[in-house]
Amino acid sequence: MPDRGAELAALAALLADRTRAGICLALVDGRAWTAGELARHTGVAPSTATEHLDRLRDGGLVVEHRQGRHRYVRLAGPQVADLLEAMVAHLGPPAAPATGLRTATVAAALARGRTCYDHLAGRLGVAITDAMTARGLLLGDNGFALTESGAAWLAESMGVDPVALRAARRPIVRPCLDWTERRVHLGGAAGAQLCRRMTELAWLERVGSGRAVRVTGLGEAGLAGTLGIAADLLR
Repeated sequence: MPDRGAELAALAALLADRTRAGICLALVDGRAWTAGELARHTGVAPSTATEHLDRLRDGGLVVEHRQGRHRYVRLAGPQVADLLEAMVAHLGPPAAPATGLRTATVAAALARGRTCYDHLAGRLGVAITDAMTARGLLLGDNGFALTESGAAWLAESMGVDPVALRAARRPIVRPCLDWTERRVHLGGAAGAQLCRRMTELAWLERVGSGRAVRVTGLGEAGLAGTLGIAADLLR
């Protein structure tokens, strides 16, 4: 029988380095980054970033592909993003409040709404999850389950292809602990498809170049009409 303790220790060792942890957290935005971008983001030399990326790739946390001279990396999948978000949520709130206008602004934007790999988090993600639960679209008493009404709402009101939900190699719905709200938001294939459709419908727009998103005027009207979410909950 394999030594699971040794395997867990090896995984923990990958994240026990501040630079590798910073790289992984940057990749939680779901996008592909170049090695150079990650080097600048973490404040290390490109050669150092490359060494860390090689270790993360060999450990199964990231995957890479090359396009021309560029090396692009992203998280190996939603399970890795879920693991990272759960670990950050376990840490609790930051020991010290954000200092400086820019830092405080970024923190406020992330708390209001952000992507958690491929689904929505922050107040926005929790508000949508609460509204779906209140309307009987989602059962959240013991884990998460999508009701028949919820499946119909996704297909008819949001235009989510039911085949895409069933074809995904992941749970259709799963609770994901939100590290800013300290409550759960909707993850899984349904959460990913909902985020995708809201983006396609121009209900969402990115804030800057990070993970933060905000609801547009179209989105406020759409969420009010489909889920009864008041606009002031989204700001």
